[in-house]
Amino acid sequence: MPRVLANLVERRLGEVVRDRLAVESVVVLEGPRAVGKSTLLQALAAPHGGEIVDLDDLSTRDAVRADPALFVRGEAPVLIDEFQHAPELLDAIKAELNRDSAPGRFVLTGSTRYATLPAAAQALTGRAHRVSVLPLSQGEVAEIREDFAELLVNDPRSLVDEQVATIARDEYIRRVVTGGFPPVLRRDRPADRARWFDDYIDLIIERDVVELTRVRQRRQLPLLLRQLASQTAQMLNIAKAATTIGMDRSTAENYTKLLEAVFLVHRLPAWGTTLGSRVGAAPKVHIVDSGLAARLLRLTESKLAAATAPALSEFGHLLETFVVGEVCKQLGWLDTPVQPGHWRTHDGDEVDLVLERDDGKVAAIEVTAASRVPTGKLRSLLKLRRKLGSQFIGGAVLYTGTRAYAYESSLCVMPIARLWQPQTGGV
Repeated sequence: MPRVLANLVERRLGEVVRDRLAVESVVVLEGPRAVGKSTLLQALAAPHGGEIVDLDDLSTRDAVRADPALFVRGEAPVLIDEFQHAPELLDAIKAELNRDSAPGRFVLTGSTRYATLPAAAQALTGRAHRVSVLPLSQGEVAEIREDFAELLVNDPRSLVDEQVATIARDEYIRRVVTGGFPPVLRRDRPADRARWFDDYIDLIIERDVVELTRVRQRRQLPLLLRQLASQTAQMLNIAKAATTIGMDRSTAENYTKLLEAVFLVHRLPAWGTTLGSRVGAAPKVHIVDSGLAARLLRLTESKLAAATAPALSEFGHLLETFVVGEVCKQLGWLDTPVQPGHWRTHDGDEVDLVLERDDGKVAAIEVTAASRVPTGKLRSLLKLRRKLGSQFIGGAVLYTGTRAYAYESSLCVMPIARLWQPQTGGV
């Protein structure tokens, strides 16, 4: 089990942001509250001795709203935390950039998606480079430099026949239920973690969602969020969620967008809809953190460890959300863009995660909570490989077993723990 965090964690995104600042005038760090955006901003400020404009502080917020131009002047980089509280700043930044658009002028953090701000507040559209900041990865917690996603999309054959340390099923359950929020990882007792998650949800809904827009049915937002959590790693069905809690579908759709705007919910888009008429176009839904999803569903380690059909199904969904989250964190560190999605056909074929490079080459991942991988589990990956031909570069089935091995050309079976374990060579 990862150690209880005692010190600050060095984020892989730190080097990414520094590289981007050498090219971009404005970098926006956006992601859920409490994932470490402010800490990352402090690390960026340290070499320059710069001060951070903290808009979570009410007095600072009032001062900025009164004279936004005053707060965007100064030696670069100008660092602004939680900019969504005073979007007036964006017009002032735009005016500054009209005078001087040199790289590295501004770094902003936000707990609301930039694209969901009112149109009048999106003054920097086309001029701001956005970087997603997600909860800590398993490797960041263990101070290990992960390379799984990089190898999968560039050199998948190098993953075959590696030696991977054995991880017991109970250990996977603990990691999934804990998730990656730093404040949770600093708490040793499950009860303390549960309280933090409950307070966190209340904070996001009471402050960020209400600040973003007027919500007529605020009391139903937590209910909707729990219904979406019950669908994590499954096809998004807003109509079903709305019916269950007695909410109008159009309202539920709008509220789901709000939950996405504050980074609680993520839609994984359908991929490959041009491959044939039998390919589905509906997105999957994932809660941003597997630990948060587990708490919303009141799923504990003991419940998930039970040898029952419901426990096995629930753990399977949470495990897929966990793996998708870990891979997406690693994609954020890559220099070249890789677009994630999922592939599903009306004939029952499904691949949990499809990764497409800018050149059209594709890698894919299937996740299973089983400790062995029967041949049938690779059927969908094999079918996708046949459809794509040379466009397909490699695929992996990630499972809770202990052996890593090649299945066929370009396909391998790997323990899930390989996500955060460095390459160690063959066995």
